[in-house]
Amino acid sequence: MLKLTPRIDNDKFLQQLSTTLYQLAPLAKQSTTLARVLAGRGVIAPTELDMDLGALLPANQLLGIDRAVALLDFAIDNQQKILIIGDFDCDGATSTALMVRVLQAMEAKVDFLVPDRFKYGYGLTPKIVDLGVASYQPDLIVTVDNGISSHAGVERAKQHGLTVIITDHHLTTKAIPNADAVVNPNQPGCGFASKSLVGVGVAFYVLGSLAKIRRQQQKTSVQVSKYLDLVALGTIADVGFLDQNNRILVHHGLIAIRKKRCCVGILALLEQASRQPCEMTAQDFGFILGPRINAAGRMDNMRVGIECLLSDDWQQANELAVKLNKLNLERRQVEQNIQEQAGVILQNQSLTTDNKTTDSKTADSKNPTTKRSIILYQDDWHQGVIGIVAGRLKESHHLPAIVFAPASLDAVGENDLIKGSARSIAGIHIRDAIESVAETYPELITHFGGHAMAAGLSIEKRHFGAFCDAFEAVLSELDPGVFEESLLTDGNLLPEDFNTQFVDFINNLTIWGHGFMPPIFDNVFIIQDFRILKEKHLKLWLSLTDVVFNIEAIWFNADFAQFNPHDIKVGISQVHLLFSLNNNEFNKQIKLQLLIKKAVLV
Repeated sequence: MLKLTPRIDNDKFLQQLSTTLYQLAPLAKQSTTLARVLAGRGVIAPTELDMDLGALLPANQLLGIDRAVALLDFAIDNQQKILIIGDFDCDGATSTALMVRVLQAMEAKVDFLVPDRFKYGYGLTPKIVDLGVASYQPDLIVTVDNGISSHAGVERAKQHGLTVIITDHHLTTKAIPNADAVVNPNQPGCGFASKSLVGVGVAFYVLGSLAKIRRQQQKTSVQVSKYLDLVALGTIADVGFLDQNNRILVHHGLIAIRKKRCCVGILALLEQASRQPCEMTAQDFGFILGPRINAAGRMDNMRVGIECLLSDDWQQANELAVKLNKLNLERRQVEQNIQEQAGVILQNQSLTTDNKTTDSKTADSKNPTTKRSIILYQDDWHQGVIGIVAGRLKESHHLPAIVFAPASLDAVGENDLIKGSARSIAGIHIRDAIESVAETYPELITHFGGHAMAAGLSIEKRHFGAFCDAFEAVLSELDPGVFEESLLTDGNLLPEDFNTQFVDFINNLTIWGHGFMPPIFDNVFIIQDFRILKEKHLKLWLSLTDVVFNIEAIWFNADFAQFNPHDIKVGISQVHLLFSLNNNEFNKQIKLQLLIKKAVLV
């Protein structure tokens, strides 16, 4: 049998069941399965599923927002030049596009500048301030999705006599920069009830408050909610935790795109992906739109992605979308190459049995059997894709992963900088782990920042081995249980719920994703037939007591090393599956299909 962890134990579920069914009537009365799914996510009242914009948290909870709004209002009225400094990921791109669109609609003088990942690095650095001043002569700088750690950049802006507003969502444990206003739900002293806003969410709140003030004063304003397509895209693409507040933002952005009430660039990107707007799902933000926007910042310059989101001309937007699509294909090829090289390195590491490092360009492997992290570097790796590779390694090995690449391919000497992108597993705060290294060995890390699950850092190449040892030492102090992968389940799916109507109901109930994961069930079935597809996928036809038809299931990229189809005895073999639900349309027929996550013969 599979080793699974119930999302909610039966005793707790039974205690909550009557309350849940009563509170959520008639929703939860659709099935006790639904009640169990919602209870497992802490939902026991209908208000927690309210997707109305009126249920959003009040903006006045955000520390510093009144000051930021006042400065922006003054800048617009006095035709001061506003320069938006963004980030080179999808959250930064949508934040920048949102700021520019809304401020332009308010008749502000506004332009934007996004640091080139390969020339200037991340955030409001002194160099990017100098570039902004030389190119745009601004009066006011507004950061989006960055700035909370940009002390030196803020000081440089002050030297130029500029006003600075920081809007960000990244974590910080230090004093905030000396900006004129700082809006960040994660800054010390901020009482905003949700700490899960991403950069574009923070920008939305600032602009929404600005628009409200200007409407009250009968000045030129705009309905900021009309741009929730951008907010939804940035929130999902940045893997924002989907608390109720973020689910509301994504819900309305998704509706807008389905009705084609969105920016032309999003429609052009969907056309490149051969997707109809009316069929858009929340997952498409992360798997279809997000990667194409991100490709600009990873492979070229994020200005391409932002201009696509800013364009109101179909021909121009389509040309930019075509370029983004090509960049994304290039990104996938580069990523695949690095992924394959990483696999070879890890395979060689696993064969190491002595206590010496075998390769100065890969993580120290003093004891492979107890290793608690994956840390890799090669001189020719591309820094634009190392975050994706780190995420893949984290998923496949269930270990925190950090992948480094040269800060510049023209400088790969021992004293040159290399940049790392880190991804973590549940239970390990990756940014805090890096900070622990920095506090103990301040000479090892030049710069770092990020979240619980993702972070970035810069070190000198000569410190790579020492950093690996220090990071591994931090993780060695953690409880070994943290590293055991926990497969969560919402329990058995009841026979009456094996139907397409139940799947539709679940899909349309709310926004599912990070922090509010879609339901996943486990049952034991009898295998009635099977087929191997393209030598890597497994299709099963299953039977279950009290279900009158054979249930179709598919396991993409099946783990044939752990599950041997040749051991199946048709009509006899039982299989324990962990699965999610899907309605599969083929030849204009819609059938229930199980998407297998794990499988074991019993």
